[in-house]
Amino acid sequence: MKYAFLIMGEFSPQQDHAAFPGGDIQMIGVSNLEEAGNVAKKLLEQDVACIELCGAFEESGARAVIEATKGKIPVGFVTHFPEQDSLFQAVFG
Repeated sequence: MKYAFLIMGEFSPQQDHAAFPGGDIQMIGVSNLEEAGNVAKKLLEQDVACIELCGAFEESGARAVIEATKGKIPVGFVTHFPEQDSLFQAVFG
């Protein structure tokens, strides 16, 4: 199964990407939602079976990626418990 994990920050998908040997599992950095949608469309064309998103996407970003792929691929996103909000805020700003 091909699987991809997208991270969002100060990244460029052309430079900031890695894959496990064989290429079935990929990690790709994107800088914004538009770029994430474009990458997700390409992943769909490459028969990736599932896309997971880092927590920076939040629910609205996950919905934007789902919309970009027209709901043809499962998209999940990382979250955390609300009681840890201050810890995450301290790390990510």
